Amino acid sequence: MRNKDRPLPTPDRPNFYGRRGSRPLKDSRKALVDAMLPKIGITYPDAAGVDPNSYFDGTPEQLWLEIGFGGGEHLAGQAEANPTVGIIGAEPFMDGVGSLLRHLDERNLANVRVVADDSRPLLYKLIDACFDRAFLLFPDPWPKKRHAERRFIGPKNLALLARLLKDGAEFRVASDDMQYISWTLQHMHNHPDFEWLAEGPDDWRTPPSDWVKTRYEQKALRQGKKCNYLRFRRKPRQSRSLLPLDSV
Repeated sequence: MRNKDRPLPTPDRPNFYGRRGSRPLKDSRKALVDAMLPKIGITYPDAAGVDPNSYFDGTPEQLWLEIGFGGGEHLAGQAEANPTVGIIGAEPFMDGVGSLLRHLDERNLANVRVVADDSRPLLYKLIDACFDRAFLLFPDPWPKKRHAERRFIGPKNLALLARLLKDGAEFRVASDDMQYISWTLQHMHNHPDFEWLAEGPDDWRTPPSDWVKTRYEQKALRQGKKCNYLRFRRKPRQSRSLLPLDSV
């Protein structure tokens, strides 16, 4: 039964499945959230047409997006290695937000902005072709068949990403769940705006050279699980030729 206080889903405010709440944050994490999130947190905009560069001081050389950053290990590592890149990370689980803020505070990183919630209500309001790279790392695989459509990878979200990614932008997906990997490859293959960059098995068995391991990934590897690393490229947009004047 739907909670009467919960608004009905709309195209730019879709249903969210997953956990948001957590046990009460430790005092140190809560202090970081209270001090840092008002400065680097992004709230959902009311109107569309938002340029995400506006969330940063100055204009970053590139903009990257991480959807569901977990504990923030990868996001913080990439931010430290790429100080001229602005990175927007979204994570609805407050334990993960607190963990990322700790990494940012300890390394004095200023090139990250945080959506402490579902990413999609923000993404629907951003301008076209604004991101140079996007990451979806070890997402919830929703293994039960009846829950498969809750997976992030799907026609609606891929259409949204295709709109937001620049021509030639890279989209990275990683998982230790082979069912999710197969699902991802099927949907990415069926989408006309993406191409898989793999040329051989090592391209999905071995992470990219600039990879930063996540906490979940490290746990999976310790358990002997195999992780897969998929890289896709946003194909160039088709230019629309102008009609000759005498055809109008």
